[in-house]
Amino acid sequence: MITSPAFKSKRYAVLGLARSGAAAAESLLASGAEVIAWDRQPHARAPFEGRCRLIDPLELDLTGFAGVVVSPGVPLNTHPIGPHVWQYGLPVIGDIELFAAARAQLPAHKVVGITGTNGKSTTTALVHHILQTAGVPSLMGGNIGDPIMGQAALPEGGVYVLELSSFQIDLTFSLDCDIAALTNITPDHLDRYASFEAYAASKERLFQMQASGFAVICDEDEPSAGIAEGLETSGKPLVRVKTADLDAAGLAAGRSPSLAGPHNAQNAAVAVAICRQLGLTTDQIAGGLATYRGLPHRMERVCEAGGVTFINDSKATNAASAAPALAAFPPDPAINGGAPRIHWIVGGLPKEDGLGACGDHLANIAAAYTVGEAGPMFAGLLEGQVRVERCELISEAVRRAVEAARAGDVVLLSPACASYDQFRDYEKRGHHFRQMVGAITGCETCAPDASDERSILP
Repeated sequence: MITSPAFKSKRYAVLGLARSGAAAAESLLASGAEVIAWDRQPHARAPFEGRCRLIDPLELDLTGFAGVVVSPGVPLNTHPIGPHVWQYGLPVIGDIELFAAARAQLPAHKVVGITGTNGKSTTTALVHHILQTAGVPSLMGGNIGDPIMGQAALPEGGVYVLELSSFQIDLTFSLDCDIAALTNITPDHLDRYASFEAYAASKERLFQMQASGFAVICDEDEPSAGIAEGLETSGKPLVRVKTADLDAAGLAAGRSPSLAGPHNAQNAAVAVAICRQLGLTTDQIAGGLATYRGLPHRMERVCEAGGVTFINDSKATNAASAAPALAAFPPDPAINGGAPRIHWIVGGLPKEDGLGACGDHLANIAAAYTVGEAGPMFAGLLEGQVRVERCELISEAVRRAVEAARAGDVVLLSPACASYDQFRDYEKRGHHFRQMVGAITGCETCAPDASDERSILP
């Protein structure tokens, strides 16, 4: 794990002992800090019994504390921990701020911070993959993979590649990225922010924390372009990115099938710009693009059965994220006479009203299978434009889609919604889809495993 003398003899409270919180608490303890920790779940508190005081920080006088570490999932706009901590003049921080504080004692390294509404996970994983294939020591963390404080520090010359959600940026105050990147900004998480402008401003803070590093911004949407213009005015080193840059550099044709679709072309263009700033050659970058295998739950090809391709895009939790998946499979005159070929499984816990950008790609849809709390809303919006099957459950949607799909068609789970109406997270939803595909098609590569945890929430 990453430790630092910067934490020694200081007092911290940690609220929430899931992955990032537990890693933060372990790092602080190993660094010689005094830790007060709390989680509502007894099993989460158990590893810390006898090692630190287990008290809810809401019950404490926090005078003399250095800060309170919370999970990015804690809604600071509604949770009482914020006002309680701020009355003592203390910061509410996350594990990324601890990493920022520990950097001075780490071997010489660089940090890449990547944010955006959509595409940041793929871009982060792709940059990490390109670095690894080029022989550059790197770690991936933040909003993806293992918590950064729980990983072993890199040797000199290493690169930390961090996916940063707006929630994580809100809890970070001193992360000076060597390269800070933005993929795009579209409406999302508006239950946590007073307005879309406030959400966009949260993303912009990643660049405001930079002292001297480069900014890499894909400026193809208005909010991102506005941030880029502001940085240019301030004189910050800036690389503007367009999706077309990938073709212009001659790198589009050789990219992995896992990077198919216009949205992944944008992700790849941002990743290429980052890697160029890190000093990689075109050949090194091309090698990484060609061998990238993709992320689970993001345009993940689950299997092909009976000539039908099954795609798990469970990570598409809003319309702007689902739309590129619908755009990736247009009618093909060589397949079923050019008929629409997507069997779209859509629905869950809605984040927004309407179809958003998904409405631009209805001509690609053979049928829509609506599920979850948002199912009736999507059915009402889509009926009369495409064939609609009201299903409620993903298992029923998969069954009906398998019955209807022909060879050359695509069964696509791209819900355009959060998962919390029926599943703990988008990963559980994606695993459940994979299991249902295996159970219904008999595909051995994705058949249910008896050891798998149940996906449906009790």
